[in-house]
Amino acid sequence: MRHEIRFSGFGGQGIILSAVILGRAAVMYDNKFAVQTQVYGPEARGGASMSALIIDDDPILFPKVTNPDIFMIMSQEGFEKYGANAPESAVMVLDSSLVHSRPKCTYYEIPATQEAKQTLGRDIVANIVMLGALITATKIVGEPALEKAILDSVPKGTEALNTKAMKKGIELAAQSGSKNP
Repeated sequence: MRHEIRFSGFGGQGIILSAVILGRAAVMYDNKFAVQTQVYGPEARGGASMSALIIDDDPILFPKVTNPDIFMIMSQEGFEKYGANAPESAVMVLDSSLVHSRPKCTYYEIPATQEAKQTLGRDIVANIVMLGALITATKIVGEPALEKAILDSVPKGTEALNTKAMKKGIELAAQSGSKNP
């Protein structure tokens, strides 16, 4: 089944890395096909950032996301620019620490930045918290696949922290449950 995912936030949050990790999980560990693209402003840190990913069971013939059905939003500006017009049939996972608007589709409120700071001691892993929540909300890839892809992608010495962050996201999504407008 084809899924088009849009990730957005601001530069420095790991938006592009999140898409790369999820794509890697799909291709290398879940036997699927994936294509990833990205967009970010000239002020890479702090400016708007967006990445898109297609995951499909079949080869992908057109690599551009045209109708995203899954959204991972980590900033208010990202929501306004890339998530505000999400179709009602979509699923959105949003960082409730930084996104104050709510969509017209099914959504999960995940306080990823807050939890990364307070519980894990490093706000830099908020994107990994969000990835854990995303796979719990959508089942787009399995937990073992995501964990392996994270461990392939993060700097040496941070594996335990990133694994904790992923598991925190899984826990938060299970606790949050989906909300409908």
